[in-house]
Amino acid sequence: MNGHSGRGGSATALGSPEEWEPASPIVMPGHAEPTIYDVARVAGVSASTVSRALSKPGRVSYKTAEHVRQVAEQLGYRTGRMERTLSERGTGMLGIIVADIANPVFFGMIRGAERAASDLSFTMLVVETQESGDAERAALDRLIPVVDGVILSSSRMSDSAIRSVAKRTPLVLLNRMVHEVASVVSDNAYAIMKAAEHLAELGHTSICYLAGPEASWADGARWRGLKTASVELDLQVRRLGPFLPTMRGGAAAVEHWMLRPSTAVIAYNDLMAIGFVQAVKAAGWLVPRDVSVIGFDNIVDSVLVEPHVTTIAAPLISLGSAAVWHLLQRSGRQPGQADEPVVLPARLVVRGSTGVRQP
Repeated sequence: MNGHSGRGGSATALGSPEEWEPASPIVMPGHAEPTIYDVARVAGVSASTVSRALSKPGRVSYKTAEHVRQVAEQLGYRTGRMERTLSERGTGMLGIIVADIANPVFFGMIRGAERAASDLSFTMLVVETQESGDAERAALDRLIPVVDGVILSSSRMSDSAIRSVAKRTPLVLLNRMVHEVASVVSDNAYAIMKAAEHLAELGHTSICYLAGPEASWADGARWRGLKTASVELDLQVRRLGPFLPTMRGGAAAVEHWMLRPSTAVIAYNDLMAIGFVQAVKAAGWLVPRDVSVIGFDNIVDSVLVEPHVTTIAAPLISLGSAAVWHLLQRSGRQPGQADEPVVLPARLVVRGSTGVRQP
């Protein structure tokens, strides 16, 4: 598994060695203002690649997009047209709304969004809604008058409510798709297929999916992808839940799972996978000898439990930065006008929680 999908380049996750670190500023003598050609020359890429990396990062590899962004930042290059479009008529602030700020999966998204906003001289406001659609609507009512655009991350609102908001302000969905609304997502279908293929190669024929929140778009996308994979790979799959997307939720799933055990489990996220591993071991089962476990998101905690959790890694920082660029592009368009979703690749990270099915 090389981390590439048919839609784009390599993926990485928060804390991966593939992340680009800030370097010292580069001084360009003889230029009052660095140009896109300066960025291209220093980065070692074409000007068209620079343009795509800064305006549509989902169309180049993650490493290339981050490298170009770093070089642009070091040179002091700014996409002036986007910056002026919003700053001349707005507040210079953007908002990002997340479902649960205590969930590590949002750390990378927030970091990427804040970094991209800062590069364009915007301030990013972060609001938590604690998995509540009502809290999201209340937060939007407060934010819309004071920000130039909003990123909704893992929104729990209905599709119709989101479309209504998109008519009031520039809006980009992060980690969710809604028809007629701009969005940035990781490739859930590709990721779940790779997870299912991995388990099938290990001899597993039955997989239990531990579902997350009912209102989660990603949860539905992953379950649908697993059902499709089950047909292609001749697997038996079933769904348990919904459960809280926390370690406590994963632990609560164990009691239900033991009524009808499967040889493999795929959890909605890493927190649930960690909770499941800890609780099933406490009940006397061995991981992966008795049951193999896969999570989603590749959070740092997934290597703090024994065995380390096999997981799907999404490019969290790149998702956040792509959402900001997409949001700024939307600022000059008519309400309801949206591009195709920006889909960034994901990759399977194999660790100790998956193993060969035992007789």
